[in-house]
Amino acid sequence: MLKFTDTHSHLYLSQFDSDKTAVVERALKVLDAIYLPNIDMETIPSMLELRHLHNDFFFPMIGLHPCSVKEDFRNILEEMEAMLIAGNLHGEKTFFGIGETGLDMYWDKTRLAIQKEALLIQIEWAKKYNLPIILHCRETLDEAIEMIEIESTKELRGIFHCFDGNLEQAQRIASIPGFKMGIGGIITYKKSSLPEIISQIDLKHFVLETDSPFLPPTPHRGKRNESSYIPLIAQQLAEIQSTGLKQVCEITNRNVAEVFG
Repeated sequence: MLKFTDTHSHLYLSQFDSDKTAVVERALKVLDAIYLPNIDMETIPSMLELRHLHNDFFFPMIGLHPCSVKEDFRNILEEMEAMLIAGNLHGEKTFFGIGETGLDMYWDKTRLAIQKEALLIQIEWAKKYNLPIILHCRETLDEAIEMIEIESTKELRGIFHCFDGNLEQAQRIASIPGFKMGIGGIITYKKSSLPEIISQIDLKHFVLETDSPFLPPTPHRGKRNESSYIPLIAQQLAEIQSTGLKQVCEITNRNVAEVFG
């Protein structure tokens, strides 16, 4: 049976409190791994609980979501970096990536400057600790791409989470060494322009994600998303790329290995 990877799931959030065990069991049937991007200091304990539940299946990350960047963000990031160092001492990893971080002008257009400062700090973590960075870019994709292009080094790698850009933006990301685009439920939506765009980009530039509990694929749109829906996204990607589900599984898993090691 094919086993996929969900590179972006918030399975530790309260939306799963009532049936988390069943959700995990469904995910285990179709996935080899789930990567857990962090949001803020408050979400770290519940995220690490999942790691303790299945330490060979759940892979937490640490970072500050752009919508959580407030005036005290430097203090928060200092605390997070201390946790990152402590958690990854002696080669025993607790955190497998930086993020999710990035830029967001959808909810608040006044905080872009401090979001950029917070992102730069976390880019430096990614380089310093040799970890991939997970980028949230809502209404800020050009700005985020430009920052990564400027900061690009052979060590820097990561994922542009929830890619929803145009062809030119996809081509720019594809040209940055070490970076992939996260493809989720949006590609199953009838009015989405993504299928036409990603049909023109090689499969080696994509990884699969759900962003659960958000952005569920059709036919679950309007309901809670979960990681076990990854095969629906993979099947749609296979159709868009005119290839088989097995090839999508193999290539996207290989892409995950390139990013996370």
